[in-house]
Amino acid sequence: MSEKIVRIGGASGYWGESDMATPQLLKAGGLDYIVYDYLAEITMSIMARARAADHDKGYALDFVSNVLKNNLPEIARQGVKILSNAGGVNPVACGKAIEAVVAELGLDLKVAVITGDDVLEDVQAGKFGPLTEMFTGAAMPPADKFMSANAYLGAFPIAEALKAGADIVVTGRCVDSAVTLGAAIHEFGWTVDDLDQLSGGSLAGHVIECGPQCCGGNFTDWEEIVDGIADIGYPIAEMRADGSFSITKPAGTGGKVSVGTVSEQIVYEIGDPQAYMLPDVICDFSTVSVTQDGPDRVSVMGATGHTAPSTYKVSATYADGFRGVQLMTFAGFDAKKKAEAYAAAGLKRARQKLHDMNAPDYEEVSLEIVGAESQFGDFANPDLSPREVMLKLGVKHVDQKAVGLLFKEMMGMALATPAGLAGVGGGRPKPSPVVRLFSTTLGKDRLDVKMSIAGTTKDIAVSPGAKFDAATLPRPAEPAKKPEGDTVDVPLIALAWARSGDKGDKANIGVIARDPSYFPYIANALTADVVAARFAHFSQGRVDRFVMPGMNALNFLIDEALGGGGIASLRSDPQAKTYGQILLATPVAVPAALAAKLTT
Repeated sequence: MSEKIVRIGGASGYWGESDMATPQLLKAGGLDYIVYDYLAEITMSIMARARAADHDKGYALDFVSNVLKNNLPEIARQGVKILSNAGGVNPVACGKAIEAVVAELGLDLKVAVITGDDVLEDVQAGKFGPLTEMFTGAAMPPADKFMSANAYLGAFPIAEALKAGADIVVTGRCVDSAVTLGAAIHEFGWTVDDLDQLSGGSLAGHVIECGPQCCGGNFTDWEEIVDGIADIGYPIAEMRADGSFSITKPAGTGGKVSVGTVSEQIVYEIGDPQAYMLPDVICDFSTVSVTQDGPDRVSVMGATGHTAPSTYKVSATYADGFRGVQLMTFAGFDAKKKAEAYAAAGLKRARQKLHDMNAPDYEEVSLEIVGAESQFGDFANPDLSPREVMLKLGVKHVDQKAVGLLFKEMMGMALATPAGLAGVGGGRPKPSPVVRLFSTTLGKDRLDVKMSIAGTTKDIAVSPGAKFDAATLPRPAEPAKKPEGDTVDVPLIALAWARSGDKGDKANIGVIARDPSYFPYIANALTADVVAARFAHFSQGRVDRFVMPGMNALNFLIDEALGGGGIASLRSDPQAKTYGQILLATPVAVPAALAAKLTT
């Protein structure tokens, strides 16, 4: 008897992604499921505003009106099941909209809706008492400021909906990987005690949750896939009953599936790889191995798991004043000095007016001269004298009028500027709300999770989980090795791939050795202190380093690294997307013989 394989296509990694994935995956054929991830913290706040304006909104509208409406006949013909968190902050409305499309197309498909994640009203009513921020211990902001508050639900409710005969399952906020894990739980009959399998299924979901990012998107060696970006392939996970899986993509599509592309995605946006906490299992990815099994096919195995935590993570967003960012280009001699002088004059004018009105000063000012102050710091060319720069000036203030005042003054003194003001990006910017993230936890017994299908609603029992302390985990042996004999410094990019991302105001950078023999030298060079110094211009927070020996990889977690993160930040890169590329310029000492091989 052949081994059972469940084939799951990953079609979306965020709200607004291209709609090319679903037709591509359906054309490939042979899929059991297609999964869609639409939600990020900022997405939830946008959807919350939409729901406040119209009680029938607050979900990913285009998932219904575009993805499903255009593809449901073929989805139904092939018998592919659809799993998505497109419900956002209004999964019930999303479910009704899908049912209307199903009826309009004359199809016989059952739609299930998972609810229970939205705790906004309960938080505002004080039902859970005073809450504290899960990372810093800070007190909860005033409840009336919250725009959204959602617990990250797990995969077992999705599996329950599939058991009830659902063809399409829509959730509100769940962890990104839950849609994939839910399919695997249903197909293989995994229980809450199958911890290694749950960890492997979660890892599969983590790999495909960002769509083509594991098929060459954002890859360090981007030139290998550049000709295929326009028609890049979306991932297919082939799940096995033991929790291992293979990653591939539709034949004839662009991009590539390799050890490098998949490994980069594994380390993307994780913290402690031995304690990756999800509502269904606490994953340990430190012993995971990634192997090339053929062209555009990679095998992943070795994930292990611990008992699920006793709490849900809850992400709440709240309004915290206003912000604005102005872009202006300067060209010619001393372009950097001209931009700085112009910004200083604009701020001086605006601050004088605020003072005259007895208004407070700006809470935060961010001045970046793009093209002059290289983020590569000490490794940049010190003799660089740019003749064209972009001035990026951002401010925050409790009053949106104060934000608008600055940019009115900036535009109003254009005839008094130093010579070389060449253009204004986007005209005068409009102030926009600052939305901050407040992360906390709630006991699993505090939420009522429900599944609705065909007019009936069922309570979903959730495993209570257990307390967990990562400090008790045995850690891998130190892999660092100082090179002997004559050494040569080479840039990290010659030895490794890297991928970075964000978690709130934290940044993570995963570094994977291109060859196992390089790993000890990388580990010797990239200490937590070195990385902290490397990013000192971004963060004064703590840096933790974690070892992943199965993949010959390191993961760094940098606290307070993003100026608040998301749209609370004034930074050019509020989500740490560039941090991996910055770290790849770091010099690493290697034996001279190895350096010679790298340059030949």
